[in-house]
Amino acid sequence: MSHYLVTGAAGFIGARTSSILIEQGHTVVGVDNMNDAYDVRIKEFRLRNLQKLSGFEFVRDDISDREILNRRSAIVNRKFDAVINLAARAGVRYSVSDPWVFLNSNVMGTLNMLELCRQTGCPKFLLASTSSIYGANPPYPTPETASSSEPLQPYAASKKGAEVLAHSYRYLHNIDVSIVRYFTVFGPAGRPDLAIFRFVQRITEGQPIRVNGDGEQSRGFTYIDDIARGSIAALKPLGYEIINLGGHETITINNLIKLTEEIVGKKAIVEYGPPDLADMRSNWADVSKARAMLGWEPRVGLREGITHLFEWYRAEREWAKDIVTS
Repeated sequence: MSHYLVTGAAGFIGARTSSILIEQGHTVVGVDNMNDAYDVRIKEFRLRNLQKLSGFEFVRDDISDREILNRRSAIVNRKFDAVINLAARAGVRYSVSDPWVFLNSNVMGTLNMLELCRQTGCPKFLLASTSSIYGANPPYPTPETASSSEPLQPYAASKKGAEVLAHSYRYLHNIDVSIVRYFTVFGPAGRPDLAIFRFVQRITEGQPIRVNGDGEQSRGFTYIDDIARGSIAALKPLGYEIINLGGHETITINNLIKLTEEIVGKKAIVEYGPPDLADMRSNWADVSKARAMLGWEPRVGLREGITHLFEWYRAEREWAKDIVTS
C-alpha cells in the first residue's frame, strides 16, 4: 500500500485517479481549493463521491499559495510515496483574457509542490501537462520530441514553465519526475466547459451549440479512465520523462456533433462563429513511448466513451441540465 498526495482532487482527472488508487488499496490525501473556474457543482459532486471512500482524506487549500508549505496540515506533516500534481487552471481561451491566474496556479502551484517533495523527501513527482504545448504545426501523430517552445496561449506557456521547473528539481534534488501530456479528455462527470460534455447537454436539452470556425478542426479525444490508468502507470521510477497520453481516434468537430446526435437520439442546433486564434487546428498523439515505457495504450473508443457520458448525464439530469457549459 502506498500513500499519495493528489492535487486538484475534485477535478475531473484528479477525482478519477484518486478513486482508482483507492480501489487498488492505496490511500489518498486530496487537496483542492474548489475554485469556480467552471461550475463548482460538478466539483462538489465528484468530491462527495470521493469522501464516501475509505482511504480518502480531503484538505481544502490552494497549492499556489506559498503559505501552504507552512501550514500544519495533512499535507506537510505526512510522508507521501508520490505527489500527483493534477491541480491546474485549464482552458486555452480563458487564459488569453486572464493569464495571471494561469501562471499563478500552474507555475507557482507546481513550484510549491516540488518544494514539498524536496522538504519532505518525497521521491516521486508526477506533473499533468497538455498537448496544447505542441503549438500550431507539429507533426501528426505528435511525438514527445516535437517542439514545445512555441505555445499559442498563456495556458500552454504556463505548462511549459511547470515542466521546466520540474526538470530543474530533478537535476538539483534528484526527484524522480514523470510529466504526462494529456490529449483532450472526456467522460462521465467531465469538465463542462469542454466540447463533448457541452454537446451532450445541449443536444439533449434542445439548446444551440456554438462552433468556432468551420468545424473541420480535429481532436484526438481520450477517455478519462485511460488517462487515469496512464497517469498511475507513470508513477514508476523513470528519472525524468515526458510521455504523451492520448486516444487512438481523431475526429472533426462536425463529425463529433454527428456522432453525439446518434448517441443522444436528437438533432443538434449548430451555430457557427469565427475561429479562435487560441485554438489549435488539430491534435493527435503518438503514444508509442507510453506503450513502450508504461505498457499503456488507450482502450475506450469515442462511441463507447460518449455513450458512458450520456448514460451518466441521463442519470444525473435533474441537476446536470443546469450546469453552466459556456
